[in-house]
Amino acid sequence: MSNLPKTMKALVAYGPGDYRLETEHPVPVCGPDDIIIKTEGCGVCVSDVKCYHGAGRYWGSETEKAWVEPPFIPGHEFLGFVAEIGENVKGFEIGDRITADQILPCGECRFCKSGRYWMCQPHKMFGYQNTNDGGMAEYVRYPKTAVISRVPKELPREKALLIEPYACSKHAVDRAGVTNEDILVIAGAGTLGLGMITYARMKNPAKLVVVDMIDERLEKAKDFGADIVINPSKEDAIAKIMELTDGYGCDIYIEATGHPSSVKQGLAMVRKLGTFVEFGVFAQETSVDWSVIGDGKELNVLGSHISPYCYPFVIEHMTDGSLKTDGLIKRTFPIEKWEEAFEYASGKYGDFKVAITFD
Repeated sequence: MSNLPKTMKALVAYGPGDYRLETEHPVPVCGPDDIIIKTEGCGVCVSDVKCYHGAGRYWGSETEKAWVEPPFIPGHEFLGFVAEIGENVKGFEIGDRITADQILPCGECRFCKSGRYWMCQPHKMFGYQNTNDGGMAEYVRYPKTAVISRVPKELPREKALLIEPYACSKHAVDRAGVTNEDILVIAGAGTLGLGMITYARMKNPAKLVVVDMIDERLEKAKDFGADIVINPSKEDAIAKIMELTDGYGCDIYIEATGHPSSVKQGLAMVRKLGTFVEFGVFAQETSVDWSVIGDGKELNVLGSHISPYCYPFVIEHMTDGSLKTDGLIKRTFPIEKWEEAFEYASGKYGDFKVAITFD
């Protein structure tokens, strides 16, 4: 017999622009292989905002099949305390503080069976399908295949809410293969870019250069470990990199803005035989001269998707302070003010990251 309440507050997505706060939404039922958490908080990702506004990559378009399955509870950057445990679950107790990778792997496809669960073929994620409700609710169900990580209780909530984005940041830097001989350029100093910067600093590259259009973000980038910052609206970023590298170009360029101009900038400033890592998600198609990639420079062009095997490292080093997080979450909102939270999450007021929190 469950000791949990029957209903809860939850934000429910029914369609583009049709998100509703429900005060008597059913609390998820705990199956024999499930864990139910009482949600501590949930970060509002830019992808949540894009989904709310009807982006085609979520709801479908002429060229894309719909990926979301309404009605669903959004949110994938969440954590909480174990509130109920299924009879088959071992190793967890009521009150444990846990989080999980945003992807819910099927465990059966060729990617899952080979350990590459983050590319799971069905590719279901928390916060986008009605079978995998997310963290913008008082309670969330973690099914059997959820990739769960423990979170120390001494890690402050405003830091713990950055675990998911920082894990994505770590994967992008790992894809780049940064060494202490590399001149590394990271384009974009939002929350994810800053996560890359503080982690890349641990790799001790020869020079860590950050490019962004907003001076406040560049100041934060310096605090987090950037050696050089460049605002391309005020100076020629490509020329500065060429000057820094005797005309060769940077060794590695990580694109974390999702803006077409950043792709062109990166292809221009990365050296021959260099590495280009694409992390950003784009609102529109990007056209480039692909001959630069092949015949021009013979580049290594790599993608980076979510955060496989990254949570434990991020949690450990966030807790010991070696991954910087100060000042990224300055504003949180109760679920009743979700519309305001989504507005601030767009970045229009200068926030790096906002979150919805539960008492």
